[in-house]
Parts: sequence; structure tokens; C-alpha cells
Amino acid sequence: MGIIVQKFGGSSVADTEKLFNVCEHVLKAYNEGNGVVVVVSAQGKTTDKLIAEEAEISNKPTKREHDVLVATGEQITIAKLAMCLNKLGHKAVSYMGWQVPIITDGVFGEARIKKIDTAKIMKDLDEGTIVVVAGFQGVSEKGDITTFGRGGSDTTAVALAAALKADKCEIFTDVDGVFSADPRIVEDAIKIETMTYDEMLELSSSGAKVLHNRCVEIAKNFEMPIVVKSSFEKESTGTLVDRYDKMEGLHIGGIAVMNDVSKVTLLGMADRIGETYKIFKILSENDINIDIIAQSRGEHAPKDVSFSIGTEDLEKTIDLLDNNTEGLEYTEIKYFTNLSKISLVGVGIANTPGVAASMFEALSECNINMRLISTSEIKISVLIDENKAERAMKAIHEKLTLGKHLV
Repeated sequence: MGIIVQKFGGSSVADTEKLFNVCEHVLKAYNEGNGVVVVVSAQGKTTDKLIAEEAEISNKPTKREHDVLVATGEQITIAKLAMCLNKLGHKAVSYMGWQVPIITDGVFGEARIKKIDTAKIMKDLDEGTIVVVAGFQGVSEKGDITTFGRGGSDTTAVALAAALKADKCEIFTDVDGVFSADPRIVEDAIKIETMTYDEMLELSSSGAKVLHNRCVEIAKNFEMPIVVKSSFEKESTGTLVDRYDKMEGLHIGGIAVMNDVSKVTLLGMADRIGETYKIFKILSENDINIDIIAQSRGEHAPKDVSFSIGTEDLEKTIDLLDNNTEGLEYTEIKYFTNLSKISLVGVGIANTPGVAASMFEALSECNINMRLISTSEIKISVLIDENKAERAMKAIHEKLTLGKHLV
């Protein structure tokens, strides 16, 4: 018996009609002779509703009670889906994270999985039972309910698939796979049939919202294939995220955009060993995530250091740097808001001449200024003005002819 783990998000389970639609996907895999474990999110906007109700009581609830509250959304979905499967004549059982149990490190709101006890689920599967598990949550070794943060149900699904040594993990969403660009922005964006874990990680961390990077990291570590497919299309083939076996050559994975980015520049820093380290040590100790970093000038002259952060961290960043003037030597801080990061992701980018030139040419032809540039083996990222992000994505997509073929 093979095992398949399927995950369905909030929009896929939003009402009773959609729950029965989910049953069709579940029973298709089950009738093909597989043991099936289903992971679900809270229905529709249930989590947002719970958070709004929480705010009516307190603006600063304890993190423990917040997790207890928001974890209830998935409890409703698992019970309803198990009922639907039972009504269709199939034995199904539902479990909350603590019932499995999925053991976590105990960090409320951003818990990480330490281990999963699969004995109960394996017994159910051996008896022909379909298992429905609440996504987004687990339990600490002290017995506290903990949640995983954004993308938590994806993380639950892939972690369960790895623990159960499943054949694959199917992530059902409202789109038919991963596209070369956001199809709502780029009309000729095409679906990508296969991509690597590294490409998916880069796209996820660069703003693509199809999969959360935590679940992709787990999949990569355990070599667990992920198939991203539509829950609303009966014959959806989706996108396979797996190892990439092409020896050499260029394979463009897609373009992603991340908005709400800010750039911070420290002018006139002393060109001494350790000065740059001091900046990022202060920021890391205060949980500020840094993305693109650039340094200019130097060589026995003052240097400028620029970096990008999420705009939500800008005020905190400026305060931290202003309040540590004794440890840092610089003449001025400048910052720029309303920026977006555009990223071109693909295997072979670093070793293929002309890719960066084509990307930059597309931006030049649109009169779009690049404020920071970052490159890696499989990614080129630039910071641009946020109001030009959609135009930039379309221009790069067209310049590289991604809508006609993937290079």
C-alpha cells in the first residue's frame, strides 16, 4: 500500500459543497489503492474571524491563549470533512495536532516540529481508514497547543508525508500549479511542469505565495516530492517540485515579486574590519531579517552600506541604529520606502551569459531604475519602485519569452 498525503487550504474547504468536492480528490487517491492522509486548514476566513473576536477582548492576549483560540478553526474543518467522507460510505477519522501527536518546540505562534508519532495514523491506514488531520498546529512536550504561523498547514502536510514515508504530498490550492509569473498580472504566464526544491525555495522566499518555504525545506531534506495542483479541476496535473536531473543548461523557474520592501543606507562608515559586522549583529539580535546587502567605496576611504528589509521592520531598524551611535561610526542614515523586489529564479542562471543582461535591458527599456541588485547561483533580484513592479514583471517575462517557452 502506498501512502499519499493531501492538503487543502481554506478556500478549498470554505463551505459544504467544497468539502464534498474535496472528498472526490480524496476518494480518487483512496480508490487507486493508497492509504490517504488529509491535512486541512480552517474554512475560508475563519482564522481572521477568530482573531477579530480576540481583538474585541484584548489587543495583547497571551501567546498561549492566542494559539489555543486560532487552533479551533481547523478542528471544525476536520470534523466536517470526516463527516462528509462517512456520509459517502467511507470510514474516516479526524485528529487535532495534539491527538496525533505532532510534537513541537513549544514556541507559540511560530512553533517548529520536533517529531511526529505516526503509530496511530499507521494503524488507521492499515485498517482502511482515511485520516483527516488539522493543519497549522501541534503540541509542546509540556502539553501546550502551539501553532506554526503562516503556511502552517503546508508544513504539517509535508512533515507528515516525510514521517509516514509517503509516496508524495499533494498540495491543493485555487490555482493549477506554479506559473512562470503571477497569472493575474502577466496574461501569458504559463504553468511550470517541474521545478527543483531550490527553485521553489527561492520563489517562495521572493514573494511567490504558492508554497511556504518551511514546507519546501522539509521536502528537500527528506526528498519528498510535492505536487501543487488545483482543487477545482478534476484532471489537474499541477507542478511537480522534486529533484532536478538535468545535467547542465538553463531552466527558468519563474519570476516573483515581493512588495512592502524598504532600503536602508548608512553613509560614511569607517572602512575598518568589523564595522559592517556591528550593524548586522545589532539587527540580528533584534530579529530583523536582512535580504539584499551592498557595500560601495572603501579601500582606506569611508564606505556606504545598503541593505533591504521588510517595511514593517523599518521604524524598529532606524531606532536601533540611532540608539547605537557609540558603537557605530557613520555620518548619515537614509532610507527609501515603497519598494518591491523582483526576482528571476532558475537553475543555470549564474552560468548562462546574457540572462542578467536581458533582465536589466527589459527594465531599462521601461525606464525603471534598479536601487539594489543581488545574485546567486539560481536567482537575480533587484529592488525597484513598487508602483513599477507589475510593469517590470511583464517586461522581464516578455524579454525572456517565458510565455512562449521556458528557456
